[in-house]
Amino acid sequence: MREQTTDLRETVRQRYAAAAVKVTAGGTACCGPQPVEVDENFGSTLYAADERDTLPAEAVAASLGCGNPTAVAELREGERVLDLGSGGGIDVLLSARRVGPTGKAYGLDMTDEMLALALANAARAGATNVEFLKGTIEAVPLPASTIDVVISNCVINLSVDKAAVFAETFRVLRPGGRIGVSDVVADDALTPEQRAERGDYVGCIAGALSFAEYRAGLEAAGFTDVEITPTHPVADGMHSALVRAVKPSVDDAPGDSAAATDACCGVTSCCTSDERTADPSTTVAEAKAASGCGCQN
Repeated sequence: MREQTTDLRETVRQRYAAAAVKVTAGGTACCGPQPVEVDENFGSTLYAADERDTLPAEAVAASLGCGNPTAVAELREGERVLDLGSGGGIDVLLSARRVGPTGKAYGLDMTDEMLALALANAARAGATNVEFLKGTIEAVPLPASTIDVVISNCVINLSVDKAAVFAETFRVLRPGGRIGVSDVVADDALTPEQRAERGDYVGCIAGALSFAEYRAGLEAAGFTDVEITPTHPVADGMHSALVRAVKPSVDDAPGDSAAATDACCGVTSCCTSDERTADPSTTVAEAKAASGCGCQN
């Protein structure tokens, strides 16, 4: 099973590495970067023209998603947003503009070629409130409770361990944080074998969860207010869908006494050996001092 998981992940990595190389090579040609070949259900055409026109051509050309998660994530000034499987950076750059200079947009990708392309696109866009991280979406390299919004664009569907993705997403979100994801979702009536007949992992289809499976997976991870709304078909019985869910706030969490102290003074697990700042750009001592917390040790 582990060998199969490794093989599937490597297949996905190779496909997206090749896409990044194609876009990068096209950027040096006389006619500029050429979009990676996808059908009308995927890619940059799913973004509004005024959004595409404000971004580097290389970021637009590398878009391989099945939707526009930034349009539904309701990003606000000053928020910290994480894009799972950020590719060439189109959703990170759009998010960075929405959260403004007081916010920050992280992109996470496992492909060196895509990360290099994303960094180049951020430089072209003059974006200073972005950061790209190398890693897998099953093991996010960020501290717990540090992100306000998690987005993703047709990438969770590629994961070979979606339960781990949902658990990691829940972990990095602060209490009250939310997700706004575009993904491919299957009709509940389709069996895994029938889904496989409609495509492969690289095509974002064979690994799709059904509507019921997706909801159950998010709820098992702890999410509430789960909404899964299909937007357009991508194959027979397969849909691009918008997925929204919320991590319960401290007030909503069970165990009031423990929850109430969990984020004391801007620090999670305050006054324990596991304490960390909610804002990773500050130290524990700085967070406590800024909040006037009486627990300074």
